[in-house]
Amino acid sequence: MMGEQSVMQEELFYGFSLERHVPADHLLRAIDRFVDLSAIRQHLAPFYSPIGRPSIDPELLIRMLIVGYCFGIRSERRLCEEVHLNLAYRWFC
Repeated sequence: MMGEQSVMQEELFYGFSLERHVPADHLLRAIDRFVDLSAIRQHLAPFYSPIGRPSIDPELLIRMLIVGYCFGIRSERRLCEEVHLNLAYRWFC
C-alpha cells in the first residue's frame, strides 16, 4: 500500500566515519600531530619519470613505513595487509 513514510529515511542507511572509529588516545593520532609530509611530493618530483606506470605516493609510502616501524611489522607484504585491515593504520595513511 502506498502512503507517507512515518520513519525517517536516515534510519535506513548506514553511515561510517573512519575518524570516529580511531580512538583519541591511539599512538598514531599522537604521531600524526607532529608528522607533516605535505612538501615531500614537491621535493621528490624531479626523481619521478613522466612516462610509465604511476608511482606510489611518497607520503603514503613513508606513512606506511612509520606504521611498520612503530608496530614491529617487518615484512612489506604483511604491512600492506595490516594497513588494508586495520582502521587506525588506514586512517593514518
